[in-house]
Amino acid sequence: MLTYVKESFEELKNNVTWLDRDKASNLMVIVAVFSIIFALATWGVDTLFSKLIGLYFDKLIG
Repeated sequence: MLTYVKESFEELKNNVTWLDRDKASNLMVIVAVFSIIFALATWGVDTLFSKLIGLYFDKLIG
């Protein structure tokens, strides 16, 4: 197990091409914005379905 961890760190240091800081921070902002948009869309759809189901059961029961 220890050998695996050492080889993994060596591979990360020597074989992985890392982005520069500017490009990485720009991509991080893009991911954050899309995550917020997706969360708001999910919240909106959930609220809409909740209200529709509430109306359906109000009509069915009442």
